[in-house]
Amino acid sequence: MNRSDSVRLILTAVGGNLLIASTLTLTLMGGMVFALLLSFIFIQDSVNPSQGLGIAIALTILFNLVSFFISPWIMDLTQQWLYKTRWVNLDEIGNYSPETVKVIEQICHQKKLKQPRLGIIDDQNPTAFTYGTLPNSARVVVSQGLFTYLDDDEIAAVYAHELGHVVHWDFAVMTLASTLVQICYLFYDFIRSIGRYSDKGKNALQSLSLAAFLFYQIGTFLLLYLSRVREYFADHFSAQVTGNPNALSRALVKIAYGLVEEGRRNPEPSRLMQGTRALGIYDHKAAVTTGTAYRISASPERLGRVFLWDMFNPWGWWMELQSTHPLTGKRIRALSNYAEQLDLATEFDMAHVVKEGKNLSQQKLYGGFFFDLFLYLAETIGFFAGLIIGSILATQTGLTSFTVGGIFLGLGVGILVKTWVMFPQYEQAPETDILSLMTDPYASPLRGKPANLNGTLIGRGDAGYIFGSDLQFQDKTGLLYLRYSSRFGPIGNFLFGMSRVKNLIGNRAKTLGWFRRGSASWLDLIRLETENGTIVNSYHRFWSFLLSILLIILGSYLAFN
Repeated sequence: MNRSDSVRLILTAVGGNLLIASTLTLTLMGGMVFALLLSFIFIQDSVNPSQGLGIAIALTILFNLVSFFISPWIMDLTQQWLYKTRWVNLDEIGNYSPETVKVIEQICHQKKLKQPRLGIIDDQNPTAFTYGTLPNSARVVVSQGLFTYLDDDEIAAVYAHELGHVVHWDFAVMTLASTLVQICYLFYDFIRSIGRYSDKGKNALQSLSLAAFLFYQIGTFLLLYLSRVREYFADHFSAQVTGNPNALSRALVKIAYGLVEEGRRNPEPSRLMQGTRALGIYDHKAAVTTGTAYRISASPERLGRVFLWDMFNPWGWWMELQSTHPLTGKRIRALSNYAEQLDLATEFDMAHVVKEGKNLSQQKLYGGFFFDLFLYLAETIGFFAGLIIGSILATQTGLTSFTVGGIFLGLGVGILVKTWVMFPQYEQAPETDILSLMTDPYASPLRGKPANLNGTLIGRGDAGYIFGSDLQFQDKTGLLYLRYSSRFGPIGNFLFGMSRVKNLIGNRAKTLGWFRRGSASWLDLIRLETENGTIVNSYHRFWSFLLSILLIILGSYLAFN
């Protein structure tokens, strides 16, 4: 490993600033709580509601404080029960990766840290995560799959990344920020509750309740933002300490590849990956695209095309807002920047990817994006539009039924409009392959792309339980999730997952559906036909249209009766 203690890497601008991100999140959330507290005190003259709220806030803080300090031991017990975590010493880690021992000893010596408790989970899905309270109580846990799929220097880079979370006090910052978000929700719920039983200042209380809910939503997005920034900084810390950012680049791609490979071999979703999604170094739901490309690509250029969507498609930016992890393409671009600062040859030619991205059609990328974003949020916009219009009509006519009816009407119209765009005609869907779909930089989570695929059903999709109705589908170029929708709704999905999926696994099949690209890639299934003649029909469009029509009818009935 080419470790350099003398070179300080300039953090690429894509990650932001960890101190600013932490301070901004905590300050804004603290300010929101303080503003709501003052508003509540000034609006309500009664002593009891304020006292009750104060007690509730105190209990919330006390609960989070106690949870913060005892959570490592609770997680120890949980992991032992769920995953059979095995606690090991540094020598055993050295048997798998001698370089990792050097990195751990170096970081602990430089940062004056107590060596973290080291755990291994006997699971071949490659992952790593850290938890604890204060830096000297940290646990670093990895799966056996990390040692299977990664080389020595790559394993060391992953451990350095996890120790970066320890050095940056990520446990404490995230716990405090989460507490403030919970308090905002407590304000919202409490004020909404007392508003039902008090006519005094009712309009002001309703406004305050709405403000508290908005603050809660903003705080949730700030938490996600902070979570993404801390991943960038942990990546930077790993590159700085090891002097080998390429090792972490390779590790991220190989982890994705390992998750895809294990998904192929195991017909059921991994309980480990489900349970540690937010903690892990990599969001396993986003692994399919990168892992698939790495698995079959003979050249880095083909793999790089997968990252075009992450880096240049505006939908990538939107999807990242709702994720705990940055998109893989952006992380690898930042790591490539660090390699250039160290005068190292980059593992992936991200400069070529950036150049290709600049030649993409800006009209196709951005021309209709904001209109499509409006359509993507159509049901939410319809809900609030119906609420506002219904409330205005209720005020003018004195009929409160307009408010409730308006909500259902707006929601129904929103779903109807969105459905019309999401599920275009598919009769002329072309035959294609999975990698071609994944490397399309213009792909969208809204406007489904009709596609015909030929391959094999290899297991259940990532539905989270053994009766999941979704499927994993593989062709010669990659792997994709198929999302199924029964004509009988959720009950039909459960029965299909319980009785039919097991018999479909292992069969070659032709599939027709709408391809979508978000943080992950998937196909909304229309029709599936196996080689032995079994036919499965899926009804995404039918249920969306039916739900919208029922809501419109219900809303009209409530508004005018």
